[in-house]
Amino acid sequence: MDKKIAFFPGSFDPFTKGHEDIVLRALSLFDEIIIGIGHNSNKNRYFTIEKMTQWIEQTFEGMPVRVVAYNDLTANVAQEMNANFLLRGLRNTTDFEYENSISQVNRHLVKGLETVFLITSPHLAPISSTIIRDLHRYGTNVDEFLPYQLD
Repeated sequence: MDKKIAFFPGSFDPFTKGHEDIVLRALSLFDEIIIGIGHNSNKNRYFTIEKMTQWIEQTFEGMPVRVVAYNDLTANVAQEMNANFLLRGLRNTTDFEYENSISQVNRHLVKGLETVFLITSPHLAPISSTIIRDLHRYGTNVDEFLPYQLD
């Protein structure tokens, strides 16, 4: 039987407890999860990819989770990683509308690449990387929103 590998793409700037929740819940569905930190040419990163990779790896130490950085189409990278699923978290209907369109394109690009959506746990739904960056930028402690300690 083929290994069920999920590719969880995002900018993860930063990787939040909401993201962690999706990965932990998805571990019961997949044999391995690859967290892909993508380069978005429309965004300047707040936290470096190197630092974020380190923090995410610490978060999932000892679990079948690995982290890769990439600068290509998500569907292509998933295929290169032998992932047959894309994993996405949804906080609300706005997320669904956006993610649904992307999933259709990805399935067109790579036949058989299925997107699996998990609904964010309600107590984590208000958390977004954008909000956390803004809070941190202006000196607010954001530890309660992150599964690791900033250094």
